[in-house]
Amino acid sequence: MEILNPLAEQYCTDYSSSQDALLQEIEAITNQHHGHAHMLSGKWQGKFLEMISLMINPTKVLEIGSFTGFSALSLSKGLTNNGHLHTIEIREEDAHTAQQFFEKSSVNNQITLHIGNAIDIIQQLDEVWDLIFIDADKVSYIEYYELTLPKLKTGGWILVDNVFFHGQVFAETVTGKNAKAIDAFNKYVASDLRVEQVMIPIRDGLMLIRKL
Repeated sequence: MEILNPLAEQYCTDYSSSQDALLQEIEAITNQHHGHAHMLSGKWQGKFLEMISLMINPTKVLEIGSFTGFSALSLSKGLTNNGHLHTIEIREEDAHTAQQFFEKSSVNNQITLHIGNAIDIIQQLDEVWDLIFIDADKVSYIEYYELTLPKLKTGGWILVDNVFFHGQVFAETVTGKNAKAIDAFNKYVASDLRVEQVMIPIRDGLMLIRKL
C-alpha cells in the first residue's frame, strides 16, 4: 500500500538538504548489499531526525534499533559537545556494520553501541534521556515505551518509527502480529495522560511524543 503519493515523496526528498558523505555511503552500501535495506531511514527521514536533534540539542540520546548506523549518525548531529548517544542492536552482523561506520565518523567517541536484547540493556543503562528513538521489533514497542518513559526527562522527546506499519493499521480490521502491535501501541500512547503526541506522515509514519 502506498501511504504517500510517490511523486510527493520524491519531491520532498529532492528538495530536502543533502546528507553528509558518510550518511550517503551508508545508504548506498545498505541498499546495495542488505536484504532488508527498506529498514533504513533514508535521506528524507534521516534529515528530519537530524533537524529534530539539532533543535533539541540533546546531551543523552537512546536509540533502540541501530540497523546499519544511519539513524544513529543522523541523531548525533545535534549532540552537545559532552553529549552521548547509546544505540542498541540485536543482530550482530548489523551491529558490526554500524560500528564500522561509527568509527569513520567525527563523533565516534560520543556513540556507544550495545549488542543484545534491548529490554535487558535498557534496564542496565543508568541515564536520564533527552531524546529516544524507537525503531526495533514492533511487538515490544509498548514495553520499550514503558521502560524508557520514566527515564526520559520532563519535556523530553520520543520518536517512534513505523507507526503506520506499511499502511496496515489503516484497515478496518487490523490483522498480522506486527500491525496489531503497532495499532495497540498507537492507541496506548493516545490514551496516556503523561504525554502529548503528533503523528507525522513521513515514509512509514513517525510519532513525535513529548513527556509532560
